[in-house]
Amino acid sequence: MMNASIVHELTGAGDYRKIGGATGVRSIEGESPDGTLFSSVFNSAVEGIKTTNAYLSDAENQKILFALGQSDSTHDLTIAMQKAETALQYTVAIRDKLLEAYKELMQIQI
Repeated sequence: MMNASIVHELTGAGDYRKIGGATGVRSIEGESPDGTLFSSVFNSAVEGIKTTNAYLSDAENQKILFALGQSDSTHDLTIAMQKAETALQYTVAIRDKLLEAYKELMQIQI
């Protein structure tokens, strides 16, 4: 079961602002006016992967501490594992959608 606050944290909800009127074009805040939307989206994706790796690392550390008996908190372990699982599922879903879009673009007849 996905926790809404985790999804909010992972998707960066609130980091986007609507521009372009009715066109629905979305841009990342702080984007430079010279049209570097791709680099902004790419940097955001890299940050998302770094966040996923951090959650996975934290979960692994919590597992090790619990296994060694240095931590008795099953609550912290469960939270860390759920965050890592949700982040990984989200990252894989984004990757799958990007690959699907890439394959569709490659099939376009010129």
